[in-house]
Amino acid sequence: MECCETKKTYRTEEEKRTMINRLNRLSGQIKGIANMIADDRYCDEILIQLSAVDKSIKSLANYLLEKHMKSCVKENIINGNDAVLDEIVDLFKRFQ
Repeated sequence: MECCETKKTYRTEEEKRTMINRLNRLSGQIKGIANMIADDRYCDEILIQLSAVDKSIKSLANYLLEKHMKSCVKENIINGNDAVLDEIVDLFKRFQ
């Protein structure tokens, strides 16, 4: 993954495939939950599925954050752009 000054990230085909597959799985989970609600499924079952979706989203976010730190942030620091540190601090604040 490589960053440039226009704040665009170029990802490998494998990285794209990994993230898109995860998003497709999430989409399927959400549709499943909608069906559960339409079928009047028990609240506990729906809450368990919502928890699974939440964990899947956090896992994808952590995957992307790791890739970002090891590429974009690293590259910016090497190139003397310490402003990227403020960006990372803001990102961590959003994760809380």
